[in-house]
Amino acid sequence: MRIYNVTVHVEPSVEADWLNYMVNQHIPDVMNTGSFTQARISKIESDQDQGGLSYSIQYTANSKEKLQEYHLNFAPQLQADHLQKFGQKCLAFRTEMEVLAHFVSNSNAHD
Repeated sequence: MRIYNVTVHVEPSVEADWLNYMVNQHIPDVMNTGSFTQARISKIESDQDQGGLSYSIQYTANSKEKLQEYHLNFAPQLQADHLQKFGQKCLAFRTEMEVLAHFVSNSNAHD
């Protein structure tokens, strides 16, 4: 299993528009490529004030091949669309990770 993580630093002036775009258009478009089985978007909470807000979007792929397929066939256009809409007001950093182990709690005792 692979995780494709996109960390995006968002200027406050476009945060609401960007979040709406991500939830209602970009992430669904990425999921519709068939390369990923799930996605999640999270706001990064940090004590550091960097003059903006940061978000993490994590996409799960079943294999390295599925992730490579995404990079070859879909990523260039989807990234270009994002850049055209938000320019330098949203800066992205991408990381690929191989999942080595996955743990699920069998108890909710430690909420």
